[in-house]
Amino acid sequence: MNIKTLYLSGAALATVFASQAMAAESWTMTTTWPSSLELIATDQHFVELANKLTAGELSIDFYEGGSLVPAGEVFGAVESGTIQAGADWPGYWAGRDSAFSPLATTASLFNAVDYVNWIEEWGGAQMYNDIYGQFGMVYLPYGVTNNESGFRTNEPIRTLEDLKGKRLRVSGLEQGRLLEQLGGSQVSMAGGEIYQALERGVIDGAEFSTPNVDWSAGFQQVTKAWATPGWHQSASVFGVMINKQAWDALSPETQEKLQIAADATLVWSLAFTEKRATDAYKEFKEAGIEITRYDDETLAKIQEMANAVIEQTACENPNSAKVYLSQLEYLQDYANWRDASAPFNLGRTPNGPDIEKIRACTQ
Repeated sequence: MNIKTLYLSGAALATVFASQAMAAESWTMTTTWPSSLELIATDQHFVELANKLTAGELSIDFYEGGSLVPAGEVFGAVESGTIQAGADWPGYWAGRDSAFSPLATTASLFNAVDYVNWIEEWGGAQMYNDIYGQFGMVYLPYGVTNNESGFRTNEPIRTLEDLKGKRLRVSGLEQGRLLEQLGGSQVSMAGGEIYQALERGVIDGAEFSTPNVDWSAGFQQVTKAWATPGWHQSASVFGVMINKQAWDALSPETQEKLQIAADATLVWSLAFTEKRATDAYKEFKEAGIEITRYDDETLAKIQEMANAVIEQTACENPNSAKVYLSQLEYLQDYANWRDASAPFNLGRTPNGPDIEKIRACTQ
């Protein structure tokens, strides 16, 4: 090989490398969570893994919540293409479409493993893309937690009677309706506003997230009592909204790598948050917080009320009915094996809403 050939080969390689570098996409991504709340750890884990898997193809620049746009404007920023991606909890957008609510959480229905099963093997992933797709977005679920802590107050809540007259921060459409039926009133506010509202007595109590996240929010400093379990949100899902045009600009191979990063983070998040929740539970006890638990009879009553609220809410919106029907069909199908393998199985089969009533609302 002569010098001229070497020169030409080197130039060709340089051209290839330059074109590859130019082809690499750069995304801006933010989240609804500030760095002070541990919920951001799942977003960070996904971004770190995604950047490793797509090195040379895609670079995601991640910004904490509030640094680019307010938390409530992340949806609009992704929808408009102002940013390419935004991490969220789908329930924040229930005002746009009530179907976002069951995509985020359920009242006394799904646990975390149910969400993972449903998303990965029972058609749940398609439900997210069906709903977010109506707003020009692709959605990758990548985080899941088990039931939320429950209400944090200064006056202990031991029975449902204790909820009457209480002004409580509660997130979620169905959750607010349930609370109102129990005699309380729903107050909506962002997670970052709860501490001051509790400190100033603007609200009587609040729910927010899992024990570790609640600890990171400092609720042990402004409340004395904690009522478990978190029946209002029996599990929660988190993920990333991606502008459809930005997604379509990626190669199929890069899209697949982002999906792999999301699936891996989904499983990681369950173990991570359960371990952190266990640690935080001990910390709340050591801090002198009075921890109470509703009895089984009370939880059975809440289940009945939750079923009625779900049926009502689902039948108000075909999209919501479609999501709930998919979830209930999963529960019905999985119950055959789950109940047969009890107690060595993954959670419970809830005595949930009337599936035929919700099926009728989709027709």
